Formats: sequence, C-alpha cells, structure tokens
Amino acid sequence: MRTLSTPSPALIFPQNSHSFQNGRGSSTSSSSITGETVAMVHSPPPTRLTHPLIQLASKHQKEQANIDRLPDHSMIQIFSFLPTNQLCRCARVCRRWYNLAWDPRLWRTICLTGETINVDRALKVLTRRLCQDTPNVCLMLETVIVSGCRRLTDRGLYTIAQCCPELRKLEVSGCYNISNEAVFDVVSLCPNLEHLDVSGCSKVTCISLTREASIKLSPLHGKQISIRYLDMTDCFVLEDEGLHTIAAHCTQLTHLYLRRCVRITDEGLRYLMIYCTSIKELSVSDCRFVSDFGMREIAKLESRLRYLSIAHCGRITDVGIRYIAKYCSKLRYLNARGCEGITDHGAEYLAKNCTKLKSLDIGKCPLVSDTGLEFLALNCFNLKRLSLKSCESITGQGLQIVAANCFDLQMLNVQDCDVSVDALRFVKRHCKRCIIEHTNPAFF
Repeated sequence: MRTLSTPSPALIFPQNSHSFQNGRGSSTSSSSITGETVAMVHSPPPTRLTHPLIQLASKHQKEQANIDRLPDHSMIQIFSFLPTNQLCRCARVCRRWYNLAWDPRLWRTICLTGETINVDRALKVLTRRLCQDTPNVCLMLETVIVSGCRRLTDRGLYTIAQCCPELRKLEVSGCYNISNEAVFDVVSLCPNLEHLDVSGCSKVTCISLTREASIKLSPLHGKQISIRYLDMTDCFVLEDEGLHTIAAHCTQLTHLYLRRCVRITDEGLRYLMIYCTSIKELSVSDCRFVSDFGMREIAKLESRLRYLSIAHCGRITDVGIRYIAKYCSKLRYLNARGCEGITDHGAEYLAKNCTKLKSLDIGKCPLVSDTGLEFLALNCFNLKRLSLKSCESITGQGLQIVAANCFDLQMLNVQDCDVSVDALRFVKRHCKRCIIEHTNPAFF
C-alpha cells in the first residue's frame, strides 16, 4: 500500500527566514543540520486525534471553522490563488485539505523564488508527488517559474525536461548556473514550449535541439521548436553564430529580447531576418555594434513589426530610422533613447510614415528640437507616451504644440529639459490625464 506524502514548506523557505511571494509574507522554521533550505517529505495529517483532551479542543475549533463548511469546488477556487509554498502549507492542515491541495487542477503552475532555496531538490520532490497518478509525467503542469533561484542547476532543469512533457512556459531568469545542455534538454523533450525566459543566464549561448532529438527528426527539424517568446536579456556571451542557430531552430518567434547582448552585430540580425519573419516585438537595446545596416535588415519585417527598442545603439542615425519608418508603417512602440545620431529629419520620417505610434522615447537625442516635435504632433495624434528626457534642444514651444494636438497623451517625460512652468501648465490643461515627469521645482 502506497503512503502519500506532502512536500514541506521547507522546500520554499530556508531555516528561520522570512520570504515573500505574491505580496504575502510568511516565516517557517525547519530542522536542518546545515542550515540550508532542504526538501522534506511529510505524511498526510492523521485522520483522527486519539487523546480525549485533544479531541475536545479539536471539536471546539471545528465548530468555529466556518471555512470547513465550504464545498470542495469553492475550496479549490480559493486555493487556486495561493502561491506554491502556501499550497504546500495548506496540504498539512488536515486530511480534507491535503486531498484538495493536491488536486491536479491547482498544479498547472509551479512558482519558486529566493536565492537560498535548494530548488533542484524542491523540483524533484514536487514533480515526484505530481507524478503519482500518472507515473513519470506531470501532464497538468504547464508553467514553471524559478526566476532568481541562483542555486538552480542543470539537474533541476533536467528534472523538468523529463517529467513535464506538456510544459508551455519556463522562466529561469537570473539562474546563472544553467548551461546550454540543460536548455537543449528542455526544448527537445517539451515540444509544446512556447515561452522561454533565460535572461541573466550568462552561460547560455544559443537555443537548439539535442543531437539525439535532431537525429530522430526530419532534416527540417529546426521547425520543431515551437518557441514564440524568447528573452535572452543579459546573455552577454551570445554571439552572431549563436543567434544564427537560434533563428534556424526557432522559426516561429514573435517576441525576441536581446537587451545588452553586447556581442551581437548587424550580421546576427541578418541571420535572424532570414528565418524569423513573424517577429512582432524586438529589442536590441545596448547592442552597441548594431548600426543602420542592422536597421535595414529589421525593416524587412515590414508591417508585422509593432515594437522596437534600439536604446543606446550609438551607431544608429537618421538613415536607420528612415528604413524603419518607410517599411514598418504599423509600428506602435519605438525606444530610441540615447541614439544621439537621430535628428529632426529622423523624427520627420517617423511622423509621416508611422502615424499609429502610441509610445515614443527619444530621450538623450540632443539633435531633436521643437521642429521634430512639431512633425510628431501634427501626424501622430494617437501618442500616449512620449519621453524627451535630456533633450537639450526642446523648449516650451514644442511642448505646447504637442499638447494642442495629442489630447490622449498619458505620460510625458521632460526631465532635464529647459522648459518653463507656463509650458508645463499648458500641457496639463490640454492633456488632463497626462502624468508629467519633470525636474522643475516651481511646477507642482
């Protein structure tokens, strides 16, 4: 006869520590010789209490516990709002709560956070418990979030790959101990994976299938990876060759974030546009080797591109902006902060071709003046967010033109700009819902 077991809250919290998940705080103490967070297994609570005094106290508490009168479906609905660690706690209250807390419908998501968690052990214990009804596989588990768990290693990811064939979303941001091999295992054994966040994983240099999986598939096996959302922010060692591999294997990408991947060049973007023609959102912020030639490649996405971030790409000028404006007419968001080569001509190209812009950041572009703002104000009536931070050539006159034409403006950043109090008050009168971020102490 099998004895069911429940992971202890010690899975989630270290000894005598306080942690917060989903805005809720809790503390747990566990007996550990080493003082580290460990995975422990407890049997389910006993069915009945034997001592007469304990029975009397239990009966009195039961009469006051109105929550026990709720039907099972209501309890499960309440439990569905609890994070992973609290759900494990509830499973230790009583036999009924134990059975409800381990209802498979509550385990579509596992979320673990904290630098001291022995997350490899936690994932092993949790997946083993979830596999009891369906040996060796967790068919209900679709999302695993272990962001910031620095003790996560390849062993933990291998556990996920082996036990979670229906996995659709995986976030391991900030887990810098995982390597390419572990990521390859996950994408090879979880064919439904669509969302992958490996930001801050400095050892990850590409996304691909394992050699074994490649041999089993057809020559077009690259199309077998169904990832649509990929965040590789702060993967510093990612190079053009790695991006080429990613593009060849993840042809269904629609969202790609390469912020601070400082080794990426225009050549890497050329590879990307050959294979990934469905990208809607792209960020190459702080990729200092990306230039106007890279913008020419990105422009091949044409009207499919809705979001583009090229912040602090110092080699981009009006020429690159002209490519984007000419071919990507349905662009909604553009972040070009710190692109000091952009002038009023670039703003004019954008205004006349990307008339559906809703968010624009041209902060720290000292060559953009009131003339460029006038073009934007007279063409981009749908602007809701505009950042002009540290634009030295902007004056109050330009702001007044924007306020008189863009009535739906909700956020305006004019920090470190030489604008008068009267101009800021004019903006406030015409754009009543607008939040103004400024550095003028006389305006409040």
